[in-house]
Amino acid sequence: MRRVTAKRLATVSLAAVLGTGLVGMFAAFPSVAAAEAEAPAGFHALFNGEDLAGWHGMPHFDPQKLAALSDEEQLQHLEGWWKETVAHWTVENGELVNDGKGPYLTTNREYGDIELLIEYRTVPLADSGIYLRGTPQVQIWDWTEAGGKWARGADKGSGGLFNNPDGAPGRDPLVLADKPFGQWNRFRIVQVGERTSVWMNDRLVVDHALMDNYWNRDLPLFRTGRIQLQTHGGEIRWRNLFVREIPSGEANFILASHGDDDYQPVFNGKDFIGWQGPVDNYEVVNGAIVCKPGQGGNIYTDDVYEDFQVRLQFRLPPGGNNGLAIRYPGQGNAAYDGMTELQVLDTNHPRYGGRLDPRQAHGSAYGMIPAHDGYLRPTGEWNFQEVTVVGPRIKVELNGTVILDGDVSQVTDFMGGTPHPGRTLTSGHFGFAGHNEPVRFRHIRIKRLESEAPEKATGNTDAGS
Repeated sequence: MRRVTAKRLATVSLAAVLGTGLVGMFAAFPSVAAAEAEAPAGFHALFNGEDLAGWHGMPHFDPQKLAALSDEEQLQHLEGWWKETVAHWTVENGELVNDGKGPYLTTNREYGDIELLIEYRTVPLADSGIYLRGTPQVQIWDWTEAGGKWARGADKGSGGLFNNPDGAPGRDPLVLADKPFGQWNRFRIVQVGERTSVWMNDRLVVDHALMDNYWNRDLPLFRTGRIQLQTHGGEIRWRNLFVREIPSGEANFILASHGDDDYQPVFNGKDFIGWQGPVDNYEVVNGAIVCKPGQGGNIYTDDVYEDFQVRLQFRLPPGGNNGLAIRYPGQGNAAYDGMTELQVLDTNHPRYGGRLDPRQAHGSAYGMIPAHDGYLRPTGEWNFQEVTVVGPRIKVELNGTVILDGDVSQVTDFMGGTPHPGRTLTSGHFGFAGHNEPVRFRHIRIKRLESEAPEKATGNTDAGS
């Protein structure tokens, strides 16, 4: 048996991790060329089969708290964690081996939208998981009754998003797909925004579920973060760790394709048949509705909607500004006379100079409810957005991440003290509120919904099993 000792791991990897300082550690993606030949097309190997290049140790620790420390304090933590890591992690025959103790092996590099392939083999009573974006976790159980955790859901098997709220989609796997102890299990994980799908041994166990932010349930999942291999309670082995970063076009396709049979197109990609308002202020360019520079106004569908869900793609020019008119009455200002205008805005462009009210950020119910910032794709790329309107409640999902979920009927503090009389409307048109900028919209589809107010679940407080 070929075994790499902790001493060699420390010699090889501590220098790679800490030798160039903290900034260098997290900025670079150390070479793993030894395993690249085995990686599937389009993937990179996370583990080179020889040592811990590209990894460092980190226990269950809020990444935001770590980032808030000074460089010196962070290095102190990392050095201490590394000493523990090499005491509990070894490499044998091209496999990562952990004895069930110590910090979790953590990628130096952060990832956003990914496809992750990973295999593991564990033992009775062991407990583990995979942190995505530094957040727990895709669960790995001892799923047998003898493991003693059926009361916590272990009887349903591994692969679920254990730290999702109880009863929420993804919390428990759809099927039990674990193999008997002694055999290798295989995960395929696809994550776009918060939307997470997990296949275990080629069986779908989590289907496009939103992954909760364990560290702060009032905030969305981080846009990027590190992959961590959680270990405790018994030996676990890992092999064939490969990752592929998903480009924005593919990410948009994944988001748009899930459950899309019930959506009806409201724009034919050619002209403004089915639309009203000052359509001469807009044009159709390469299948997209574009507000002409220096013009604008509210254009809207012929159809009227009560509760509905709309999916679309949009592309912002630098500093671009537009809006989604929700339950627009056909006249007046979409933000005030309609139920609301959902901002479509290059929020952090220098032209706004940090002067925006939070209720003006992209995705916000203008002047009423602020959306979470930081989830737009780089300017010039197409974004995918889904908006759900049920009664007085609006949910905005941007690129797979929920950035707003609020009830406009409960708002009492309005930006500038200006009332929004239209917020009580129960039906109206859908449209765009152009503001002189060539913002583009395409693939616009709407699904009517039955009136049923969604409920918010409460979170699980455990970090793992």
